[in-house]
Amino acid sequence: MNGGHCRGKACRVKYSRQMPFEPLNYRRALLGVAGAVLFAWCVGMFARGYWTPDEPREADIAWRMSWQADKAVPLLAGEAYCEKPPLTYWLAAIPIKYWGTRAWVARLPNLLYAIITALAVGLLASRSAGRFAGLVAAATVSTFLLSYQVAIWLATDAPLLAATSVALLGAYTGFYASGNPVRLRGYLLMHCALAFGFLSKSAVAWMVPALAILTLSLWEKRWRELIRWELHAGLLIQALLILSWVWLVYRGNQGVEHLKVFFWNNLVGRFTAVDAPPELQYAAAHRNSPGKYLIELPVYLFPWTFLVIAAAHRAWRQRGTFQDNRAVRFALASSLPSLLVLSVAATARNIYLAPALPGFALLVGWWAREILPGPNVWEVRAIRATAVLLLIGAAVFVAALSGLGLASWPSILNPPAYIGVSLVGLSVAAVLAIRAWAAARDQPGHAHWALCLAYCSLLIGPASQAYRQIDTWQDLAQISGAVRRDADGRPLVLLAPDETTRAIIDMYATTSVQSIPGPLDSIGIGRVQSIASVEPGSLFLLYLPTQSALRLPWRGKPPQTGLFPRWLPEANLRIQKTYSLPNGRRYALLEVTH
Repeated sequence: MNGGHCRGKACRVKYSRQMPFEPLNYRRALLGVAGAVLFAWCVGMFARGYWTPDEPREADIAWRMSWQADKAVPLLAGEAYCEKPPLTYWLAAIPIKYWGTRAWVARLPNLLYAIITALAVGLLASRSAGRFAGLVAAATVSTFLLSYQVAIWLATDAPLLAATSVALLGAYTGFYASGNPVRLRGYLLMHCALAFGFLSKSAVAWMVPALAILTLSLWEKRWRELIRWELHAGLLIQALLILSWVWLVYRGNQGVEHLKVFFWNNLVGRFTAVDAPPELQYAAAHRNSPGKYLIELPVYLFPWTFLVIAAAHRAWRQRGTFQDNRAVRFALASSLPSLLVLSVAATARNIYLAPALPGFALLVGWWAREILPGPNVWEVRAIRATAVLLLIGAAVFVAALSGLGLASWPSILNPPAYIGVSLVGLSVAAVLAIRAWAAARDQPGHAHWALCLAYCSLLIGPASQAYRQIDTWQDLAQISGAVRRDADGRPLVLLAPDETTRAIIDMYATTSVQSIPGPLDSIGIGRVQSIASVEPGSLFLLYLPTQSALRLPWRGKPPQTGLFPRWLPEANLRIQKTYSLPNGRRYALLEVTH
């Protein structure tokens, strides 16, 4: 096995001899994989609307940020939203300001984040394990199911993953630098990225790089690395950027209270219960359970789960040479410690593990380079099992698209395209998966290339058609527009609204709206009665359970099936209109009885 100590031209020559392609073929593979991944990103980012959960909320915050005067504190429907720092919303607000609130506009920065993530992980793998490892690692981190979800989703996780990837590149450069200037540049890059990550999603951005450096220092018994001035010099950059924002928040209205939510409730409160109002008890939501992340990890790493297992198995077999292989040590240090820390947190969501994915991608890249001379029987089986996974994924898409077509055929805008694009994507994926199976033993490099293209074919072809149909279930702008027309300037009150309801009404219907928080108990009903008596022309919008959505037409007369609250007569309200999306949300517009 090749160690991680070679540098410069000699290292590049050594790795180039292991390339599975001639230079022209390597460039062709690079362009093919890059183009396929880019196309898959664009389909997920730009070919669908805002989807619940989270995206309507994030879109409203970014839209508000595009015109609000005080940009230090994000606003959701006009109220301070102190879960995340504002950098993500600042960047999303730029295209929104010029091109409007359409979903593809708000997601434009996501493409930049995804490219930065791929480039940073690719450079990290290239420096530690060679050029081919860099290509594989970049493609892998771009197509893990979890990282793909993060990349295409309008949220703060995409910039966090990009910042973490760049920070890990800087940490590797600094930790294994041959001289002080290189070490300083590496650590400065790390700190700049961490400042960006902090302003995107708070101090969680520090977790993966900090644990990686600490783990490596313990593993290699390099204690002095923790006290090097080059490691800590960049803290001044972080302090300047972060404290400038903190000062702006502090000087604003209710600055102390906002800072408490930013740094106490939303940070400490994610790991343990804190003294806070019920709406700020973040530990009460998304409860963690023992082994949750380990149990779900194969799903997060899909479709490369078997490749990660094969890489871990080879790393374990060659554990005696860890001291000579930086790629393996760094991959493990930047993935496993974070996995352990998150496993003991009070809350657990899949996206919390996204910053650890570069470590898994680096491990796969190293493994892909190691098996070029010839994989063993278990590694061949891992590649072929991945091909089978993709064939199963194609079969799942066939079933899903068939079900969508049968359920909503009249609403499909272009049936020939629906069938044709899906069939082309499925056929290409199947052919490439079979090619990967055949090449697994003698041409593992070609097998990796075929597997990646097969997966991207699924994300481009059938997925694009599924997105178009799911959009009809998620078209909340349609409901908001109908509410705006039906309200016709009358006062509107939201009854026990969730974040999505507040966001879509604020962004699409009206920013002048009252809200009565839930639960709608006797106190809440009393507030409804009070508003109705003072402003009898008011309208009230109520979010209804979605399990019976298909029973209601778009704007039809509500069925008398007991689906609506029994307290309506007590609150002197009656149903004026109902709104529903197929397999989606339902709302009722209520008016005061006279």
